[in-house]
Amino acid sequence: MRLLNRKLEFPSTYVIIFAVTLIAAAATWFIPGGEYVTGDDGVTFVRQESVPQTWQIMTSLYEGFTAQAGIIVFLLIIGGAFWIVNSAKAVDAGIHSFLAFTSRLERFRVLRAVGVNNIVLVLIMLMFSIFGAVFGMSEETIAFTVLIVPLAISMGYDSIVGVCMVYVAAHVGFAGAVLNPFTVGVAQNLSGLPMFSGFEYRLVCWAVLNLAMIIFVLHYAHRIHRAPKRSVMYEADAKWREKTADASSKPEVLRTRSSWVAFAISSAAAVLFSVFYAGDCEISIGNGSYRAAWLLPAASFCYIVLAFFALRRNVRYFILTMLLFTVLFLIIGALGYSWYIEEIAALFLALGILSGIAAGYNANRIAREFLEGAKDIFSAALVVGLAAGIIHILENGRVIDTILYSMASGLGEGSKIGSLSAMYGIQTGINLFMPSATAKAALTMPIMAPFSDLIGLSRQATVLAFQFGDGFTNMITPVSGVLIAVLGIAGIPYAKWVRWIWKFILLLIVLGFLLLIPTVLLPLNGF
Repeated sequence: MRLLNRKLEFPSTYVIIFAVTLIAAAATWFIPGGEYVTGDDGVTFVRQESVPQTWQIMTSLYEGFTAQAGIIVFLLIIGGAFWIVNSAKAVDAGIHSFLAFTSRLERFRVLRAVGVNNIVLVLIMLMFSIFGAVFGMSEETIAFTVLIVPLAISMGYDSIVGVCMVYVAAHVGFAGAVLNPFTVGVAQNLSGLPMFSGFEYRLVCWAVLNLAMIIFVLHYAHRIHRAPKRSVMYEADAKWREKTADASSKPEVLRTRSSWVAFAISSAAAVLFSVFYAGDCEISIGNGSYRAAWLLPAASFCYIVLAFFALRRNVRYFILTMLLFTVLFLIIGALGYSWYIEEIAALFLALGILSGIAAGYNANRIAREFLEGAKDIFSAALVVGLAAGIIHILENGRVIDTILYSMASGLGEGSKIGSLSAMYGIQTGINLFMPSATAKAALTMPIMAPFSDLIGLSRQATVLAFQFGDGFTNMITPVSGVLIAVLGIAGIPYAKWVRWIWKFILLLIVLGFLLLIPTVLLPLNGF
């Protein structure tokens, strides 16, 4: 009786992911093997001998770590760098300044009526949504999570709101993308469509999806702000509240001689990069590319000027300035120089070291602080490796392509709307275990596009179905390394995230279906 009365404990993130790994391994025993082969006749499905997975379950962690080594190392560097920044209380200084600024805005009647916090939430979400819609921001949200979550906590919300402001917003923009080269660009190219055609209706879809997001998040944020204990993360967010507890008080003035060394090194680096790499800057937005040789020198000049005046006031403001311009240089690098995880990790590593120097730490203390941060984030890195192991099991078992083929073979047995809905459902299902947009487009679009011709569907509508199917479930699938990394940084257990996000995902899926219907019934430009 005692055992029966014991409260059931919800499984941890590790248990859930390992259970999914076992299910994936079991699937390789009864799902026939197969793969898609590209030849002169296009893409054809070929039966292959299946490879049932057994002991490979135990090696999947190693294989997962190997496959996701970039994100894992990136996480450890981000954790170490931000630990140094936080130890110097630079973020506290930034939060205090931000809260002081928003409190002054409360004097204006119109802003007070709307809610200053509401305006801040909407503007931040729209900014990240635009990033997702234009250049496919995804991995970059990991770095921003460390900044936005404590900001959300200091505003009286929880870590879930913080993740929504960055990760969810970016991926809603990703799903409703208008110029994203990784979804729209690749899929349209494989479908033989003009690059970024159908822009007008995609813009409508983006607006509708963002409106739904804003309403959903603001409703939740308002409820949590009024009653913080109603949050499922209230107890877990205690660590964030402790970290931001001092942010409401004015930070002490910190001055160190070594801060001028950090200023000299960072300024020299900015100047040298401007001299040698400014001419290589080419901003790619949509189908156009624009030379922007002025952008890096302009950003470097602004950094040197603002960092100088910040350093004269307070070392903490100087470190905060370095942090903000690190984010700016990240965006410039991603847009103008095709930077990825390797370059971004190097940027944040430099930030951590220079922040330690500026704070007056010796080499040993910088190393200790960095290791503390890496240790703090290691659990998230471990989960990323575990989740990647699921993909390894399915690929080695040769069942991914078979699952896709089985889904696709059932299309065409109904109306145009029914067939388009089936395509949408297939793409949504596939994304649960294959979150890579580019890989999924390369696999599915050569099959779906010609098939849409046979049943009288617009190829553009097929691309839109792929786009929605790829984007929405990125926010819930456990095999997404980026999602697991963001949740790990925010301290949100995957199980609690699923319990909160599933209603919003369902809403987005329904909206996606409704937005697909006009592509069949109405003469839309580009469709």
